[in-house]
Amino acid sequence: MLTVSELANQSGVTPHAVRYYTQRGLLNPDRDPDNGYHLYNPSEINWLRFVRQAKKLGYTLKEIKEIMHDADQGESPCPRVREILQKRIVENRQQLEELMRLQTRMEQALQEWKSKPDGVPDGHSVCHLIEGFEVDEMSETTEPEKKNQE
Repeated sequence: MLTVSELANQSGVTPHAVRYYTQRGLLNPDRDPDNGYHLYNPSEINWLRFVRQAKKLGYTLKEIKEIMHDADQGESPCPRVREILQKRIVENRQQLEELMRLQTRMEQALQEWKSKPDGVPDGHSVCHLIEGFEVDEMSETTEPEKKNQE
């Protein structure tokens, strides 16, 4: 059996990560009856390596836990793995497209503002540059932006 530090060292993560993954239910240690310390089975090294690799591919800890549960039940997690990644690719592409639209608006605004003087708030206006910038209605607020505004 391995202590938190031993498990961390052998799997390439920090002790903090081991404790966090334990709290999240990704690792299932035993308790040392003498001192109450967590003791981990050496097989947890493979789980931690799996978690690190899955995180590098963009899986959330919740998704990783579901995948690990499938494997623990003797079921192939591969269909779930593919489904999650396919969904994430679509979501990422949408976010990238929105970021590109935002980047374009920002560049257009900065270009337009080069020829405008600075202003001072007058009680009716905070910053005339922002207030006077015309945003294309087609590229205006989408769901990701709404979330950022809250």
